[in-house]
Amino acid sequence: MTVERVRKYFEQFALNDRIKIFTRPTATVDQAAETLGVQADQIAKTLAFSFEDRAFVVVTSGMARISNQKFKKVFNQRPRMLPRDQVETMTGYRIGGVCPFALNDEVKVYLDYSLKKHDLLYPAAGDLNAAIRLSLDELEKYSRAAGWVDVAKEIAK
Repeated sequence: MTVERVRKYFEQFALNDRIKIFTRPTATVDQAAETLGVQADQIAKTLAFSFEDRAFVVVTSGMARISNQKFKKVFNQRPRMLPRDQVETMTGYRIGGVCPFALNDEVKVYLDYSLKKHDLLYPAAGDLNAAIRLSLDELEKYSRAAGWVDVAKEIAK
């Protein structure tokens, strides 16, 4: 489950040429921002959580962190990240390449309001060194988001 899965997904929209593969890793927010030459906050980071026996992802801006209190208010549970050994099985992507596109069946995508301050965002594209440039509207459309949520808090860098 690699960047090829994401590339194939975006072929149907004629956007697969926006996927960039780098020689340097883009697995962390700082790595991605440096490699792409953008602000860290423009990196759309995808975080995988578990609920009972299912997975779901929340996409936040690069400088946001999950607020336990907000998360519990929205999802009626404390945030529980997927265990490292289950991320690929549950989402279809390895850690560092998890993205909000072409996920395994029944994995819902939620977009956090922290993303709304940027017109252009750069989520991962299925691998440790791949990213795609999308507008906020495109991210919402192509992630097939189940909805917008307010579960993040900003951090100062």
